[in-house]
Amino acid sequence: MQLEEFLDLSADRFPDKVALVAGTQRLTYRVLEEQANRLAHSLVELGVERGDRVAIFLENSVEAVLSIFATLKAGGVFLMVNPSTKADKLAYILNNCRARGIVCPQMRLKELQSHAGQLPHTTLAVVTGPLPEQGQQGSLKVISFQQCLAESKPCRRPRKQNIDVDLAALIYTSGSTGNPKGVMLTHLNMVSAATSITAYLENRQDDIILNVLPLAFDYGLYQVLMGFKIGGTVVLERSFAYSHAVLEKVKQEKVTGFPIVPTIAALLLQMDLSKYDFSSLRYLTNTAAALPTHHIVKLRSLFPQARLFSMYGLTECKRVSYLPPDQLDIRPGSVGRGMPNEEVYIVNDEGNRVGPGVVGQLVVRGSNVMKGYWEMPEATDRVLKPGPVPGEKVLYTGDLFRMDEEGFLFFVGRKDDIIKSRGEKVSPKEVENVLSSLDGVAEVAVLGVPDEILGQAVKAFIQVKEGIVLTEKDVLRHCSRHLEDFMMPKIIEFRAVLPKTANGKINKRELGACAS
Repeated sequence: MQLEEFLDLSADRFPDKVALVAGTQRLTYRVLEEQANRLAHSLVELGVERGDRVAIFLENSVEAVLSIFATLKAGGVFLMVNPSTKADKLAYILNNCRARGIVCPQMRLKELQSHAGQLPHTTLAVVTGPLPEQGQQGSLKVISFQQCLAESKPCRRPRKQNIDVDLAALIYTSGSTGNPKGVMLTHLNMVSAATSITAYLENRQDDIILNVLPLAFDYGLYQVLMGFKIGGTVVLERSFAYSHAVLEKVKQEKVTGFPIVPTIAALLLQMDLSKYDFSSLRYLTNTAAALPTHHIVKLRSLFPQARLFSMYGLTECKRVSYLPPDQLDIRPGSVGRGMPNEEVYIVNDEGNRVGPGVVGQLVVRGSNVMKGYWEMPEATDRVLKPGPVPGEKVLYTGDLFRMDEEGFLFFVGRKDDIIKSRGEKVSPKEVENVLSSLDGVAEVAVLGVPDEILGQAVKAFIQVKEGIVLTEKDVLRHCSRHLEDFMMPKIIEFRAVLPKTANGKINKRELGACAS
């Protein structure tokens, strides 16, 4: 099965059902698929061939969704580029994957043209918005998005070219050092992941999914893919910046599914939610980073009718595990067990499997595991290693976990993030969970900083809720009740706001640069 068939099959089954709501636009499956077909035929006419990469450099929008499926239908490989990406990084990504084309807003066209001499492979730009000029501009052919959707273009499905082991997408991740790496995902990888996730979420064709996460973030991207797979409706928002308007959409659209990340959870817990109607919500999901136990308890009280799924994943395999909602009271600190059609296990430094309770590196095995990093064989070999079956590759995540007797996973920390203080190993996550349970704390990040005596000292960055006053003494008093001496923060820094990555995670790299 190919990824674009999520749209094709739902258009066959539910042609007149609303598939996508974006602002004032409401598109049925029939209209969405016909427009994606027209755009796909246009891309082929413009020179996009099987396997060519097409960058989608747009905010969450109808145009972005159409571009994803049109690229797939044209036999190409799509890559979502965060619209906040700066020119130099964009140029690196386009050159790294030798993108044939890019879909971008008119306002970014001049920026793209100014770099045209540095982009020898990118010969096509499909531009949204008003376009004063189009045609050949130097080495770059420029055409308007609307012209590609003209009624003169065929609305039938293009001839299929790919099979399930062909690439469907490249997702660029910000590496811990150097330039971003392109995660290669095949149709099989993405179809497998979406199938497993929709299975454990028990998604149905009457689900209405609210997505405020960027499509450049795989968690946000998969909301659209999974919504179309099940024949549901996706309500696509630009972001959670206008939280009141977004939460009003829950009632207006009778939203059943709401995916969040910890930063959105922190915002929700600071709001007065009593004036909103959440009676239609059937489930909430969280990933990107584990929710503090204290936040899980509060979210469940705010959304008593909704099932909360605490999950863990990484771009290289999309999703690893989920905690069934009925286990939240029993194992609130767990991120669950491996999802359907996947095996997870823990190994020591020698690569041997370890038993329950032993901390080691998590390994993931399944058809959702990436093909590798784009043209980075050495980086690929560091994370994809031989598995139990000859010729098979499994994913070494670089994350430290322990597993209980029943196979439930407990996150300890990134292998590189563990703080070594006074000869002891400190899990930043464990300290963060304790700090998050202190009344008045909105968000927190913990990392190790160099210390001549301790080796590394535990430093806590704390964002306090508006209108609350907390002192260093308050924090240390709370920590002394819940943490061992060697885990106590030695440095506490209060911040008005903690820096975030484009995906909404707390940017520990930026904090670390400031702290060192």
